[in-house]
Amino acid sequence: MTAEWSLREADVPVLARPAPLPAVLPGATFVDPDSEEAVRTHLDNVLPALDSLRSQSGRLAAWGVELAQRLLRGQRLLAAGNGGSAAEAQHLTAELVGRFDGERVPFSAISLHAESSAVTAIANDYGYDDVFARQVRAHGRSGDVLMLLSTSGKSPNLLRAAGAASRLNITTWALTGTGPNPLADACDEAVMIEALNANAQEGHLIALHAVCRAFDLEVGRRGAAEAPALTNLGGQNPGLQKRGGVA
Repeated sequence: MTAEWSLREADVPVLARPAPLPAVLPGATFVDPDSEEAVRTHLDNVLPALDSLRSQSGRLAAWGVELAQRLLRGQRLLAAGNGGSAAEAQHLTAELVGRFDGERVPFSAISLHAESSAVTAIANDYGYDDVFARQVRAHGRSGDVLMLLSTSGKSPNLLRAAGAASRLNITTWALTGTGPNPLADACDEAVMIEALNANAQEGHLIALHAVCRAFDLEVGRRGAAEAPALTNLGGQNPGLQKRGGVA
């Protein structure tokens, strides 16, 4: 290397060092008071969501029982949402295709937003408002259940999906934030969580697990009696067999 290309220490710019964090005692954690207050406020705001769910526990239980009875007869669950609601809808279908907290046979459940090629093709050719409605027409059959999740209850693509489902005799359930809202009105039944949007979305996951709890209980009750009619279950007893784990 020639002298012209040699890198001298004096040529290297000195980067500004970050300011040191405040000293803390060994084993202690530094907490910014404003951040701690924001977290406490957020956690306090979860309580109204839980209270709202408790007041609608009967409907959540009824959904779990009805869903179990239909899927045991060979029907299917379709689910959809946008953003965080999409993730929670997919969580629900994973619990049914996989398991909740007991060993049992898988059940048919499809997250309409999870098929990226179909979603992007439909959005490109027909517009994003039709990404779920067209899939409902493709996958849905009379007697199926469509679960739609939205904290606002105003998403146009979910409203169109609800309309498509109603024309096919598919039962529609909405899980939303504060009501009334258009999606709750468009669906056959709705659970509306009276809370801030972020906390309502957290409440949605609790609601879905509550539905799964009732679902598994009903599967255990009815599985043995209805298993002979379930050719799609390969003759397996769909009832719960042992405890597993919740992801």
